[in-house]
Amino acid sequence: MAKVKTTFFCQSCGNQFAKWQGQCTACKAWNTIVEEVIEKPEKSDWKSPTSTVKRASVPLRINEIDTSKEARLDTFDAEFNRVLGGGIVPGSLTLLGGEPGIGKSTLLLQISLKLPYKTLYVSGEESQKQIKMRAERINPNNSNCYILTETKTQNIFKQIEALEPDIVIIDSIQTLHSDYIESSSGSISQIKECTTELIKFAKETATPVLLIGHITKDGNIAGPKILEHMVDTVLQFEGDRNHVFRILRAHKNRFGSTNELGIYEMQGSGLREVSNPSEILISRKDEELSGNAVAATLEGMRPLMIEVQALVSTAVYGTPQRSATGFNAKRLNMLLAVLEKRAGFRLGAKDVFLNITGGITVDDPAIDLAVVASILSSNEDVALQKDFCFAAEVGLSGEIRPVQRVEQRILEAEKLGFSTIFVSKYNKISLKNTVIKIQLISKIEDLVRFVV
Repeated sequence: MAKVKTTFFCQSCGNQFAKWQGQCTACKAWNTIVEEVIEKPEKSDWKSPTSTVKRASVPLRINEIDTSKEARLDTFDAEFNRVLGGGIVPGSLTLLGGEPGIGKSTLLLQISLKLPYKTLYVSGEESQKQIKMRAERINPNNSNCYILTETKTQNIFKQIEALEPDIVIIDSIQTLHSDYIESSSGSISQIKECTTELIKFAKETATPVLLIGHITKDGNIAGPKILEHMVDTVLQFEGDRNHVFRILRAHKNRFGSTNELGIYEMQGSGLREVSNPSEILISRKDEELSGNAVAATLEGMRPLMIEVQALVSTAVYGTPQRSATGFNAKRLNMLLAVLEKRAGFRLGAKDVFLNITGGITVDDPAIDLAVVASILSSNEDVALQKDFCFAAEVGLSGEIRPVQRVEQRILEAEKLGFSTIFVSKYNKISLKNTVIKIQLISKIEDLVRFVV
C-alpha cells in the first residue's frame, strides 16, 4: 500500500502549501488553510478495464482541423440557447451558480424535461420523489429524463456507462465525492478531483456535462477559483427572490459571447422565458404621473426599456435623504450636483428617492438622462409624456454625452410604440425614415425646456 499523502489548501482561493500557516500568501486571508488528504493508492480511470484505449493525440496544422462536426445541441429554451451562444457544445462542461432558492435546479430540470435526448439528472441534494414532485409541476410527460440520487463519482460513472446518456446534469458539484480523496464533500481537493474526472469523461465521450455550483456569501462560486478555470462555460443565475424576474448571465464562455443574457419569470409551473422584457418592465398606466421616465438601456447585447421612478420632496429632518434602488447612489448624488450647478435647481434641501422598477439593477450610463428627467418631473410635479424615452449620458459640465449602439436603442423604442427619443447631439446616427422622432440635445438646459 502506498503512503497516504496530505497537504494544505486555502479554503478561500485554493492555493496549496507544504505546511500550515496562519495567513494565505496568495489571497491574504487569515485562518483559511486546512490540511487535506489528497491521494489514495491504485487510482483507476472512470472507465472499466475493458474499455477501449484512446489513441494519443498528434499535432495538426490549424487549417487541417475539422470543426464541421461540432453541431450544438438545441436545449429548446431560447433564452438558455442565447446565453450559451446557440446551444450546448458536445463534450463541454458548463457551471451554473446562483443564490440558494433562486431556481438553478428548477432551470436545469426544466431543460432536461424538454430535451428529446437521453438525459441523466444526478442529484446529491434531493431524493427521487422530491424531484418527481417538481417535475410534475413543470412537464409530467417526459420519458427521456433519468433521475439518479448519488454522490459517489465511481457509482455515477458505472450508471453512465450502463445508460450512455446524451447529456449529464450534476446537482451539485459540492455534494460529490471521490474514493480517491480522503476528505469530505465540498472541500477544495474533492471539488478539484470530481471536476477533473467529469472533464475527462466529457472530453473522451463528447458528452456535455452541466454542473450546478453553490456560491459563498460574497456571491462567488464556492470552492477554488480553479474550478471556474477548468470548465468551459460559467453561468450566473441572478435575481431577487422577492421579485419574479431571473437573469441568466455568462461570466465565461469558450464557445460564444459573454455579452448575452437570458431573462426568465418565476411561476408556479417553473421558469417562463421572457422574450420581450421591455413590455413587462414598463408599467402601462391610464393616468400620467410625475416622476416617471423611460430609459433605453442595454443588458449585454439585448436592448431593454426600463422605467425610472423619482420622488422629490421637502426634507423633514435636518439632513436630506438620498436613496436609490437599482441605481448607483454615488452617481445619483453626482447627477443632483449637476442639476443644481448647471440647471439652477435647488435640490440641496430636498429628499430624493430613486427606483428602477422590476427589481433589476442597472449600471448603464445611458440611463442618466432618464434619471435627470424623472427628478425634474417630480420636483416640478409635471408629468412627462408617456411616449417619451431617453438614452444619453450626463457629464459633470452638464453636457449630454453620446452612448454606444444608440441605433439599436432607437429601433427598440420605435418597436414598442414610443413617439420621441432624446439622445445626444454628438451621436452618429445613420437611420433614415424612422417613425420615432429623434430629438437631439447637447446640454442639460435643452432637456429642461422639454420637461418643465
